[in-house]
Amino acid sequence: MAEAKIQKRNTYTIYDDEGIGTVQIADEVVAIIAGLAATEVDGVVSMAGNITNELVSKLGMKNLSKGVKVDVLDGVVCVDLALNLKYGYEIPATCKNVQEKVKTAIENMTGLEVSDVNVAIAGVNMEQTK
Repeated sequence: MAEAKIQKRNTYTIYDDEGIGTVQIADEVVAIIAGLAATEVDGVVSMAGNITNELVSKLGMKNLSKGVKVDVLDGVVCVDLALNLKYGYEIPATCKNVQEKVKTAIENMTGLEVSDVNVAIAGVNMEQTK
């Protein structure tokens, strides 16, 4: 029965050794990796939908994949992110940092190749200073 649940999710084989077995990863896991990496970049407030690293502990990891779309084809990943940025940060530079961090995190953790990291700015957060 558990086997059926795994098959319903989009999974990708990232390691195959006939002597030991295979390692598969769900696309949702790749999306979570991308979301965590993106929210670690200075200037990023949250993913679209207001999911921050602080909220993950309360809401669960699955919520971090909100604002992330992942497509995997033949071991190559295309990621689309929707982010909320902090006011005052240079948008092109912040987005470049997000793209590099997400690409590196996915490639290092999964072994999959990342072809694209597309970033959409969903909002800008005006923090009040005290």
